[in-house]
Amino acid sequence: TWVGLANFRQMATDPLFGLSLYNTAYYTFIGVPIYLVAALLMALVLNLHLRGITFYRTIFFLPSLTPAVANALLWVWIFSPDFGLANYFLQAVGLPPQKWLFDVNLAKPSLILMGLWGIGSQMIIFLAGLQGISQTLYEAASIDGANEWRRFWSITLPMLSPTLFFNLVIGIIGSFQVFTTAYIATQGGPQNATLFYVLYLWRNGFDYFKMGYASALAWMLLLIVLALTMLQFGLARRLVYYEVEEAA
Repeated sequence: TWVGLANFRQMATDPLFGLSLYNTAYYTFIGVPIYLVAALLMALVLNLHLRGITFYRTIFFLPSLTPAVANALLWVWIFSPDFGLANYFLQAVGLPPQKWLFDVNLAKPSLILMGLWGIGSQMIIFLAGLQGISQTLYEAASIDGANEWRRFWSITLPMLSPTLFFNLVIGIIGSFQVFTTAYIATQGGPQNATLFYVLYLWRNGFDYFKMGYASALAWMLLLIVLALTMLQFGLARRLVYYEVEEAA
């Protein structure tokens, strides 16, 4: 049935639309920077020339290969209020147990923490970027008296900015599509605290059979992600350094 723009007008008065968008934005703008920093730090450590470093690279990358459903089920057990491993460690250091996924205030941070399990793919990309930086730049900086922090800030970050930009774009796009973890672990609860955008879209389409409204939500998601991606590409012109372009 043709309804014109009625589905889009419904979004303006739908409280769950705004809530799901807020939950997704929370996950994106807090989780993605945490994942990038953690993956970069891990890559810096695994870029050291140590004995057996290839073994450690494999160990840190393997968790990212875990299927999403198995990963969610594992963390549901870890965050169990009754017999979970997280509360066991809290009690071991004298801290009170938490409800984690069953607490309105802790549910989203818990899901962000769960996402750290899968940063291995970002870590590998950062590691490849680090190994592509010429060592002569570090040698020249060392001769000039630059310490490790100055070499990281003036050489590593600028030369790694294209890799960082790629991981940022892919990370934001992926975070706006978060679904499996929330669907398995919380079903959007408690009190819709983890009702992410794609989960709400899925509910409208396959639980409530409102295919028209679900399709409108999908188009809105496309526009939001497109706008954010274009904004990042606009900022990248000033923040991302491409050695090939500079040489040309």
